[in-house]
Amino acid sequence: MKKRIAFLMAAVLVMATVFAACGTKPTPSASPAVYKVGVIHIGNPEDGAGYSYAHDQGIVEMQKNLGLKDEQIVRKLNIGDTDSAATRTAIEECIEAGCKIIFATSYGYMDTMEAMAEEYPDIIFSHGTGYKSNGKNFNNYFGRIYQPRYLAGIAAGLRTESNKIGYVAAQPISNSEVTGGIDAFAKGVAAVNPDAKVYVKVTNTWFDLALEGSTAEALIDLGCDVIAQHCDTTAPQIAAENAGVWGCGYNSDMTDSAPNAHLTAPIWNWGVYYTTAVRAAMDGKWEELGNYYGGLKEGFVDISPLTKNCVEGTKEIIDQVRELMISGEFGVFDGKQVVVENGKVSLVDEALLDNQGNVIVEAGGPCLDDATIQGKINWYYENVVLQ
Repeated sequence: MKKRIAFLMAAVLVMATVFAACGTKPTPSASPAVYKVGVIHIGNPEDGAGYSYAHDQGIVEMQKNLGLKDEQIVRKLNIGDTDSAATRTAIEECIEAGCKIIFATSYGYMDTMEAMAEEYPDIIFSHGTGYKSNGKNFNNYFGRIYQPRYLAGIAAGLRTESNKIGYVAAQPISNSEVTGGIDAFAKGVAAVNPDAKVYVKVTNTWFDLALEGSTAEALIDLGCDVIAQHCDTTAPQIAAENAGVWGCGYNSDMTDSAPNAHLTAPIWNWGVYYTTAVRAAMDGKWEELGNYYGGLKEGFVDISPLTKNCVEGTKEIIDQVRELMISGEFGVFDGKQVVVENGKVSLVDEALLDNQGNVIVEAGGPCLDDATIQGKINWYYENVVLQ
């Protein structure tokens, strides 16, 4: 009997070695057929454009890529990110429904996600934007959206005739996500139109259809003939359409909402991250993923197709600048600036200045690091005027 047991154990070891040599994949932590994913939205994807819509398009892409069924996706809609009780309830409902990974898509969900990650160590919590993580079951994901914001600034700078460009901002200067986006956009404007100014009005909310619209209207009343935005609805673009001026949206292509106004929009391909994250979770490799911060190079961000409302030659200039960003030659928040001569783009050494005259990066200096861009940009670029 002892000899027989020894023989069987040896056989098992031999088979295990053979399978390992053949490159057999590790057993997933959960079958794709039963794995459930929760998503917390600040708005409703059925709006057809904007922030929640863009995120949900990424979820749909992930679902298709991984072969998940509709019933494996649990969505919680219109959850205000300043309402911690509502956020907690939505997350608990996802857990009760069997979700093993939960994505919370707005900045204000961060603290609640952090706390609940400690309470539910077997659930994966992934927070869109923000900066917190615990290295275990809670991470954050965002991207270099400042790259396409710079590109959109080029389109706006070429298009304006009044040299006044309005910007509807969700949060004040203390919020690096919003402020960094303003600065990148404004630097893009300056590259092609050094006479133009970017006028910023802050709403202090990420999602408010009426307020975003009225803020855009106030900027138009100041003489702004292009309206850009870092907020979640299409209201600023609709205001631009109604006033007969131009606009640059955000999150998704907003041309359908403002066909005669829209130039382009910085957009996200959230499916790049959602596919990577859910696959890692199902394969038991979550802790290897860490925080995520992708850009143009990864196809995570870009601008929507330029419309007929852009001036002639805009695409050729933007395409050249995009390549400089992807190659790493131009980092936006560095001591370089784009120069355009006869449709050809080149780079010159130029100090990065704020609107108080302070030097942020010396001429020719390296790009600010990711941590600074994500959390420490609390200054406005030199051509920004706060209203």
